[in-house]
Amino acid sequence: MKHIQLANTDIKASQIILGCMRMNEDGKNPAEIIQTAYDNGINFFDHADIYGGGECETIFAKALKETSVSRSDIYLQSKCGIIPGVSFDFSKKHIIESVEGILTRLDTDYLDTLLLHRPDTLVEPEEVAEAFSELEKSGKVRAFGVSNQNPGQIELLKTAVKQNLNINQLQFGLKHTGMIDAGLNVNMENNAGLNRDGGILEYSRIHDMTIQAWSPFQYGFFDGIFIGNDKFPELNAKLVELADKYNVTPSGIAVAFINRHPANIQTIIGTMTPSRIIEATEAADLVLTREEWYSLYMSAGNILP
Repeated sequence: MKHIQLANTDIKASQIILGCMRMNEDGKNPAEIIQTAYDNGINFFDHADIYGGGECETIFAKALKETSVSRSDIYLQSKCGIIPGVSFDFSKKHIIESVEGILTRLDTDYLDTLLLHRPDTLVEPEEVAEAFSELEKSGKVRAFGVSNQNPGQIELLKTAVKQNLNINQLQFGLKHTGMIDAGLNVNMENNAGLNRDGGILEYSRIHDMTIQAWSPFQYGFFDGIFIGNDKFPELNAKLVELADKYNVTPSGIAVAFINRHPANIQTIIGTMTPSRIIEATEAADLVLTREEWYSLYMSAGNILP
């Protein structure tokens, strides 16, 4: 599998990430999931302190010990800043306490990367800066980033934060192409031309931030999976056509669509089914042609102006 250098770090990570939000699902074998991912080239695992109320991190740590994979073989990422149903909290106290809890649950001395989980409109950049500096100095966190933040929010943090903000997690996939649409429909009086994120795709490329695409197979606001869904016949016909051509699966083609972009985007897959992990990784090195990429984009319901 292709590995990419995460922006401004010494981390050489798999282009596909295994997201661990569903690791607490009943009937799953977490050790098999981790081993399958690693055996198929995935060395990067994404967590958050709210996943399963923290249970997913605990399950991961226990399961890792049942595999042939050691902590030094992989990169661990987690996120903090959400108090579910209550508030966002980027205060120094909350960030520090959250990381202590994450490290305990993951049974590790350090995180390779820590992301602020979504924006906090009450953020005080100086508090974030103090937290990040303390965590970096102690060796508990090696690199930092954000999720779902626009250029203005990132620049606000950078007025105080001294560390590089290396990563931004953004929802992106064939049915979430907003940051592509806006760039293709500049100066157009249509819905696709609405710039909802401040040009975050171009900003990330200019400022050398790695984008991590989350929920790449979803449509709507967590309405379901578009692959094999009768609501999207044209898209699925194109996915099957290209899957047959390259001897992979439609989900593999959906991953290849993301990986083809020159922004060097990492794709986060959240499946807890080993066979689906393999399907995604089998297409990791597939490079779609420009024409194939645009044909997928249009089959998803987009037009070229």
